[in-house]
Amino acid sequence: MQVRPFGQVHWLGAGLSSVPGIRRLAMSEFPVTVWNRTLAKAQTALTDISADDAVARELDWARLASAIKPEDVVVSMLPASMHLRAAELCLENNAHFVTSSYISEEMAALDEPARAIGLCFVNECGLDPGLDHLLAHALLDSYRHSDIFDTENIIAFRSYCGGFPLHADDFAYKFSWSPLGVLKALVSPARWIAKGEERSTGTPYREIETYLVSGERFEAFPNRDSLPFVRQYGIDADWEIEDFVRGTLRLNGWAKAWQDIFDTVENATGEAGKQRLAELSEELWRQHQYAEGEADRVVLSVELGVKDKTGKQVWRRQYLLDSTGDERGSAMARLVSVPVSLVVEAILNGEVEAGVTPVPSDRGHVNRWIELLRRSGENIVVKELLTEPAV
Repeated sequence: MQVRPFGQVHWLGAGLSSVPGIRRLAMSEFPVTVWNRTLAKAQTALTDISADDAVARELDWARLASAIKPEDVVVSMLPASMHLRAAELCLENNAHFVTSSYISEEMAALDEPARAIGLCFVNECGLDPGLDHLLAHALLDSYRHSDIFDTENIIAFRSYCGGFPLHADDFAYKFSWSPLGVLKALVSPARWIAKGEERSTGTPYREIETYLVSGERFEAFPNRDSLPFVRQYGIDADWEIEDFVRGTLRLNGWAKAWQDIFDTVENATGEAGKQRLAELSEELWRQHQYAEGEADRVVLSVELGVKDKTGKQVWRRQYLLDSTGDERGSAMARLVSVPVSLVVEAILNGEVEAGVTPVPSDRGHVNRWIELLRRSGENIVVKELLTEPAV
C-alpha cells in the first residue's frame, strides 16, 4: 500500500476524554491543531508540549473549513450530533475523518463517496466501541486457529465494559461529563442473544445480571443492538450461538442505588419529561462528578466460550483490561483517546482502507495495538478460563 505524506491532524474537542490522545500525537512527528469552543481548554491540552507544530485554535467552522487540506485527518471528539458536519467538511476538502462514536446511518451513507476518492472515515475506535472490537477479533482469531475449531461447535460471546470511581461511595458511580447521555442510554432499546434466542428490551437495566470478573462481583446489562456485531466479529451464519451480548458493566450495588433514577427516567415522556431529564442531569452533575485528581477505574471483559455438540466446554478464553487513573490521566480518557491516536497514525501512514469503517480488524493491527497499549502501561491480560482438559 502506498505511504501517504503526513498531513495535518485537526483534533476537534479538548474535553477530558481527548487530552491523552492529543498529547501523544503532539509529541510525535505529526503536526496537530487542537480546535475547541473555548480556546483556553485547547491550550491546556497542549500544556508543556514544546513542538512548534502543535497549536490551539478556537473552533470556528468557517476557519476550520479553510484550514483543512487534502490528506489531513480530522478527529471529531465533539458531541455526536456534530460528527456529520465534520465528516462532510472532510469530503469537501479531501481529508480523512476519525471519531470514537458508533457509525450512524447518516455516517454510513458517506461510505461510497468517501471510498470513491480514497478517504478513510474510521469510527468506533475508542474504548467501547473500539478496544472491545479489537479484543473480540483477537479472541475469534485465536479460536479459528485453535485445534478444537469446528463449525458445529456452540459459542457464547460476552463483552462488558464500564467506567466508575476507583473508590466508590454509596452512589456507586461518578460522571466525567454531562450525565444526560447516561440517563438516555438507560431507556435505549437493546437486542442480544441469550440461551439461543434473540431477546430485546426498551429498558436494558431491567435485565441486570451478576457478572464475575476475576472473582469480583459486578452488575451487567445489554447495551444497544448486539446483533450486527455477530458478523462483524467474523462469526459465520452457520455457527450455533448460545449467547452473544455486548453490554455495560457497573459496580455491585449500582442498581439499588439508582432505583429512584430509573423510575424518573421511565416516566420522563413528552416535553415535560425532557425538561425533567435535563434538570436531573444537572442535579447529578453537581452531586456526583469526579473531584479534581480523583482516580477512576475502567474494566473491559471480552470472553468467548466454546462447547462441542454434546454441550461439553472445550475452549474458553477472556481478554481482561483493568486500568486506573494516574499521572498519565484518567483511565477513561487514556482508553478512549489513545486508540483514536493510533488510528490517526495508521491513516497518515497509509495503513487503512478507504470508506466508512469501524476500527481495523486485521490481525496485524489488532496484535500491534494491543501490545502498544500494554507497553504504555495498560493492564490487558489473556486468561484461559477452561479448568478441565478439552479431551
